[in-house]
Amino acid sequence: MMGGVMLKRVCGVARRECGILRRNNMYLFCMVLFPVIVTLFFTSLMSNGQPTDMPVGVVDLDNTPTTRAMIRKLDAFQSTKVTGRYTDVAAARRAIQRNEIYAFLYIPKGTTSELLSMRQPKISFYYSTASYTAGALLYRDLKTIATLGSASVGASLLSAKGLTEEQVMSFLQPVVVDLHMVNNPAANYSVYLNTMLIPGCLMLFIFLLTAYSLGTELKFNTAREWISSSGDNIFVALVGKLIPQTLVFLAIIYLYMFYVFHVLNFPHPGGVGYMLMLGLLTVLSSQGFGVFVFGIVPSLRMSMSICCLWAVLSYSLSGTAFPLSAMDSELRAIALLFPLRHYYMIYQLNIFNGYPVSYSLPYVVALIMFAALPLLVAKRIKRNVLTYQYLP
Repeated sequence: MMGGVMLKRVCGVARRECGILRRNNMYLFCMVLFPVIVTLFFTSLMSNGQPTDMPVGVVDLDNTPTTRAMIRKLDAFQSTKVTGRYTDVAAARRAIQRNEIYAFLYIPKGTTSELLSMRQPKISFYYSTASYTAGALLYRDLKTIATLGSASVGASLLSAKGLTEEQVMSFLQPVVVDLHMVNNPAANYSVYLNTMLIPGCLMLFIFLLTAYSLGTELKFNTAREWISSSGDNIFVALVGKLIPQTLVFLAIIYLYMFYVFHVLNFPHPGGVGYMLMLGLLTVLSSQGFGVFVFGIVPSLRMSMSICCLWAVLSYSLSGTAFPLSAMDSELRAIALLFPLRHYYMIYQLNIFNGYPVSYSLPYVVALIMFAALPLLVAKRIKRNVLTYQYLP
């Protein structure tokens, strides 16, 4: 009998919340439109997998068939496109400063003659790391072309001395690297980045809307109506209020997973079961964190600001852009306080690599603990919403 009454009150609060969702366009934008736009934006931005045809300049003071062949090979790389030729280093440097090119190759006069006489000429390449991805990719291409240029001349000289092709290759490249990239052989940057960027944005929306939905009860002076509709039970009030948002966010995050893993065919050897588990834990843990923040700071503006700050810091401490193992011990400890870190580890272990859930059990428990955080502040929230006055 008591359970039936509780369920009826939860449904009553949920119906009230559905009415609020329909009347306030903020929920429509932040729960549906913005997540869809973010997903389409980031996946279309990196649809090629890697940046291609990034502009590069050349300062070729030697201008011989050998150096021109090096430049043609550089232009043939997928990531690089030679768009400018400059008369000196100063002009090329100004082009980098004006963002016309990301890098340039400098070939001094006499390079070919020194190559042929085995005197080890020096060629230089300069690249900008203001854009980290562009700088890293162009550094790789420029270093490769510098190595290939000297190797081609060396191969010609060794062949002229009567060495076989096999002997030439063993001299130029004594160790051959056989590289295999696990689960992402094409080095698709979208697979690495969008599986963290988009969930991070979804968590941000959940953080903000959870705090917003509680804070507006204070702002519009409807908190007493909300609590009374739950039979003066704060747990019923919180569950009923969050259920409609939970269902919408679950639909959004599962649609995101369907789109990236089945439409875009991102690698997912772990299967659908782990996706369903991770989606549920993501939504519940994010809502639990939002409720907890509002319980600690019962202010609409301040609670939303803290949630926004926490979501932004999550990107740096999730371990995707920079490995957490290389950070200081203090930062490694702080990273445990961010749900996105645990999301990323579960995705990486269970979905991307297909390991059993036992490998990610600590991270699963962490997200469950985030989801349970409202238990610590529920009574405080009830007291605050009934006694605090809204301050704009």
